Amino acid sequence: MKRFIVNGARPLVGEVTVSGSKNAALPILFSTLATRGVSKIKNVPDIGDVRITLNILRDMGARITRRGAEIIVDTTALTYSPPSEAQTKEIRASTYLIGACLAGFGVCDIVGFGGCNFAKRPIDMHLYAAECFGAVVEERVVRCCTLAGAEVRFSKRSVGATVNALIMSSRSRGRSKIYNYAEEPHILDLIGFLRSAGAKIELFPEYISVYGTELGGGEVTVGGDMIEAGSYAAFALATGGDVLIKGISEREMASVASLIKEAGGGLSFADGIRVYGKPKRSFELTARPYPGFPTDLQPLFSTLMAYGMGGAYTDTVFPERFSHLLALSPFGVGFYKVMDRIIVPRIKLRLTASVTAPDLRGGAACLLAALATGGESRILAAEKILRGYERPWEKLSALGADIRLV
Repeated sequence: MKRFIVNGARPLVGEVTVSGSKNAALPILFSTLATRGVSKIKNVPDIGDVRITLNILRDMGARITRRGAEIIVDTTALTYSPPSEAQTKEIRASTYLIGACLAGFGVCDIVGFGGCNFAKRPIDMHLYAAECFGAVVEERVVRCCTLAGAEVRFSKRSVGATVNALIMSSRSRGRSKIYNYAEEPHILDLIGFLRSAGAKIELFPEYISVYGTELGGGEVTVGGDMIEAGSYAAFALATGGDVLIKGISEREMASVASLIKEAGGGLSFADGIRVYGKPKRSFELTARPYPGFPTDLQPLFSTLMAYGMGGAYTDTVFPERFSHLLALSPFGVGFYKVMDRIIVPRIKLRLTASVTAPDLRGGAACLLAALATGGESRILAAEKILRGYERPWEKLSALGADIRLV
């Protein structure tokens, strides 16, 4: 087991460049199973979830070459084999195998799809999309000899289900329309890759139109990770620092910037997003699908409430996402629930602690608490944090943090 040892209460100062988006890289990598050719994916972060994804692709015959942040995937000799549950249970993105394997092989074994366990995360919308294209679910296997163009009408927005619908429609016969689709930047990155591989995709306000075809190799550069950028913004505010975050656009950070202003933190845009000072007011947030405030940043900013002036939040994506606050109780963080709102009071006494990261973003919230607290704190199960953040101890050390990975 890995752990972080942090001596906190040191203002973070300097510049940090975010890595490529985890949430864009993973669906793109899985979508290569629907192609036959050589694909080049640039600006891919070196994180745990990516390494597991590459191992799954290798098990199905993909030849992988990594050159720094560039990954080359050769899918000319793929052969379907049931994915290893030991690997799929480690990452939530393994649900993309449903669409990728149906598009590439006509079959997908439903194994234990994993990831963070902060809430119930069913796959019913993924299977609904597969059935729209003609697939049949038989116990633990989904099959479809030939995917047919279809209209997919999601009852609510889901990034994962949109990803699977895009991959399947790109290999379906005829035209497909995907209604009520997710609009996150990583969806646009996936569309860019699928277009480069030969898919004909158009975006309209009401739906995405896709004409399916055979897919060859594609090429794309993954955009910057807005969740990592928001995390470093929260770290800066928790420590009263001054950090310029580079590699992310102002548009993608709009909801985060609005919240920082509401909290009274310092903010400016020039060659990135500069975040400085500490929260001066209590604030409230509501996590919503993009372009709303991201649910993946809710654990960090709800923790920031405790180290600022207090606040409250509502998570419309995962209403029960508060396991990070339970994990933070040794630091003195408390909360209580009123209807669908979680109230997080300001803590008066900051305590050092040894805690276990509950999940990826909850682990980042633990890291925020340790950075904001004077004295030595330890975060166990650091590998959960490393699933989604590329070498965070090095980036934080460069900003002046006293942090070690053991």
